[in-house]
Amino acid sequence: MKNVIYIAFTLLFATFANAQEGTISIDQDVQITQLLELYKKTLDKNDYYRIQVGFVSNNEKAQEIKSNVEIDFPDLPSQIDFDSPTYRIRVGKFKSKLEAERKFNEVRKKYPNAMLLKPKKST
Repeated sequence: MKNVIYIAFTLLFATFANAQEGTISIDQDVQITQLLELYKKTLDKNDYYRIQVGFVSNNEKAQEIKSNVEIDFPDLPSQIDFDSPTYRIRVGKFKSKLEAERKFNEVRKKYPNAMLLKPKKST
């Protein structure tokens, strides 16, 4: 009987026990944040194969093409590059030529005037 009371008391106590609460603060070295920013900038400057799906002189038309491309190929990042006087609609960032060519063949079925752009040589 003593064991039953002990178990019942333990279970009753366990139901009313509260977990500890606290806050966590992380002290991170400023250089880590700077290193992450440098890494992000380096990634942005890397050369990629791109696919150009449009070349127009009208911003509205460029926006329309970009919207259509985003619907047709939602997995590809797209952007409009303005190089006066034209707007160039480009999609994808491919590190390898093989990957770029595979996607290019798929894109060209929908956009027959598409062009595969090679990466610029870094100097």
